[in-house]
Amino acid sequence: MGFTLLIVIIVLALVFDYINGFHDAANSIATVVSTKVLTPFQAVVWAAFFNFLAYWIFNLNVADTVAKTADTMNINLVVILAGVIAAICWNLFTWWFGIPSSSSHTLIGGFAGAAVAHGGLDVINLGVIGKVASFIVLAPIIGMIMAYTITVIIINICKNANPSRAEWWFKKLQLVSSALFSLGHGGNDAQKVMGIIAAAIIVYLKDAHVDMNALNHWLQLSYTVVEGKVKINHIPEWIPIACYTAIAAGTMSGGWKIVKTMGTKITKVTPLEGVAAETAGAMTLFMTEYFKIPVSTTHTITGSIIGVGLSKRISAVRWGVTISLMWAWVLTIPVSAALAASLYFLLSLFL
Repeated sequence: MGFTLLIVIIVLALVFDYINGFHDAANSIATVVSTKVLTPFQAVVWAAFFNFLAYWIFNLNVADTVAKTADTMNINLVVILAGVIAAICWNLFTWWFGIPSSSSHTLIGGFAGAAVAHGGLDVINLGVIGKVASFIVLAPIIGMIMAYTITVIIINICKNANPSRAEWWFKKLQLVSSALFSLGHGGNDAQKVMGIIAAAIIVYLKDAHVDMNALNHWLQLSYTVVEGKVKINHIPEWIPIACYTAIAAGTMSGGWKIVKTMGTKITKVTPLEGVAAETAGAMTLFMTEYFKIPVSTTHTITGSIIGVGLSKRISAVRWGVTISLMWAWVLTIPVSAALAASLYFLLSLFL
C-alpha cells in the first residue's frame, strides 16, 4: 500500500505541475499576446520552451525550502496526498473563474493544512510558511516598484526616439523579457513540485521497513537529518525532468481565461510597458530563487503590470479588478489549508 500511495502522489504532483503550467501560462505570455507581438499559439510554445530550459539554469533552492514546509520525520503519505489534491482542486476552481491565484501558495497551504490536521502546529515549519506568506505582499510590491522604475527610465531614455521605430524595437525586446520571465516561472514553480515529490519519497523511506540504503541507491535521493530536520542534498534526475516536462506541457495547453485577465483587465499594456513588466517580474523571480524563497509568479507579474500602469497615472489601473485578485491571494493559503485538512480526515478513514 505504501509504495502504491507513493506512486499515486508522484502522478498527482505531476498533474498539479501540468495544471500549474496552463494556470500560470498567462503570467509569462499575457503581455506578449495583448501587445500582439506573438500569436497565442506562438506565445505558449515560446514560454514552454523556456520553462523547460530552466532545468539547466537554476539550482534546487526552492525545492529544498518547500520540502521543509512540514517536518517529514513526523508526517505520513496521507498528509502529502491530501495537500496535493487540495492544491489541484483550488487551482482548477480559480482557473475556471479566470482568477490568477497563486499555485505556489495553494500547494504550500495544502501541505501545511494537512500536516496540522495530522500532528498539530508542531509538525510544520512556521518560519518557512511565514516567509512564504510575507511574500504575498512583498512580491507584488517589489515587482511594482521595479516595473515603475524601469518604465520611467526607459521613457526618459527614449523620449526623443521615433515612436514607430521605438515600438518596433520594444516588440522585439518583449521576446527577450518574456523568455526571461518564463525562465523564472520554470525555475520557481516546477521546483515546488520537486520539493513535494522529494518529501513524499523521504516519508516513504522513513515508514518503509526495507533496506533504505538499497532503495536510496535506486531512487538516487540523498538527504541528511540534522537535529530532527531533513536537508535534501541531491534529487534524482528523473524528478526535475518530469516536473519541467509537465509544467512545459501545461504551458503548451494555454490558459486563455487568465490570459485575458492579466493581459487586458488590469491595465492596457504597450510593448514598452510589456518589456518593463516582464523584466521586473523576471528580476524579482531570479532574486527570490537565489534566496530560496518560493514566491508566486502570479503575484509578481500582477504587481509589475500595476507598476507600469502607475507610471502613466493612478487611474490607468483598474483597481476594482486588482482588489478582487488580492482577495483571492489572501484566501488561497487558508482555503487550501482548510480543504487539505478536511481531505486528510476523510482519506485517513480509508488509508
